[in-house]
Amino acid sequence: MSNTTKSPEEAFAEGMAGTVTPDVSAKQDKTRSLAQDALRDLIRRPMFIVSGVLILAILTIATFPTLFTSVDPLACDLKHSMEGPSGSAWFGYNFQGCDVYSQTIYGTRNSIIVGVLTTIFSLIIGGLVGVLGGFFGKWTDALLSFVTNVFFGLPLLLAAIVILNNFRDEKGMRNAGVMAVVLTLSVVGWMSMARVMRGAVMQVKQADYVAAARSLGASTSRMMFRHVLPNSITPLIVVATISLGAVIGAEATLSFLGIGIRPPAISWGVMISEAQGRISQGLHPLLFPSGMLTITVLAFIMLGDAVRDAFDPKLR
Repeated sequence: MSNTTKSPEEAFAEGMAGTVTPDVSAKQDKTRSLAQDALRDLIRRPMFIVSGVLILAILTIATFPTLFTSVDPLACDLKHSMEGPSGSAWFGYNFQGCDVYSQTIYGTRNSIIVGVLTTIFSLIIGGLVGVLGGFFGKWTDALLSFVTNVFFGLPLLLAAIVILNNFRDEKGMRNAGVMAVVLTLSVVGWMSMARVMRGAVMQVKQADYVAAARSLGASTSRMMFRHVLPNSITPLIVVATISLGAVIGAEATLSFLGIGIRPPAISWGVMISEAQGRISQGLHPLLFPSGMLTITVLAFIMLGDAVRDAFDPKLR
């Protein structure tokens, strides 16, 4: 994160920074701002529409699972063990005789909660570090850059496994709850957002309107939160949207490894972990949660790509 060598994240942020820069003459000639043009362009993109519809459907399932199934996901009957899809059970049953469709629906909630909360916490941590380092520079930037690089040296999944491995239930078994997974992934996953925010802030703070505010005696907090932050937040939101899908995939990976969420809690990762050892008996307990996971991750990545393409002036 040196001032002479720009990371890909910083270069991307600098390209996008200032896309919502205030234009004094905008109200006079009634021309649209860059942000308005970007939003206008965004809603015309098929990728944005498709991903938006998918995400809306997934969020509805996560919020109101009873609208989609009336079957208790924990009501299992061994006499139905590994039965295939049928009219009474659209996705069939797993090896415990639990309805796979019902578990897939209810598993959406935990997977989405982990993805959304982790992204929010990472955005707050990374955004704060990036704003402070980019705005104040000098020793503040050097110190925060050093801390960021230290965390970057830790492989995300390996660090998460080491941390979550220390969470145990009352029986001494590895069992990390939803919030434990959220906090762990947030602690080890904020660094890219910090780099993006730092690059955007360093670009925006050189703008004329920031210099004007400084010359008029505006306080540091006013310049930071009134002028710099609103005009540098867009690239951070884009990166956060793309990262959300990656976080959901990371949660599924940790649960698959037996480190993250564990039964009786339900998530797609837990379902995949339980099904992978019985592929020879039937693919359906593995196929449907894997399909939902893939669609969800893809939808968030598509949404992030669409937002990035719309707001990046170099791609428009």
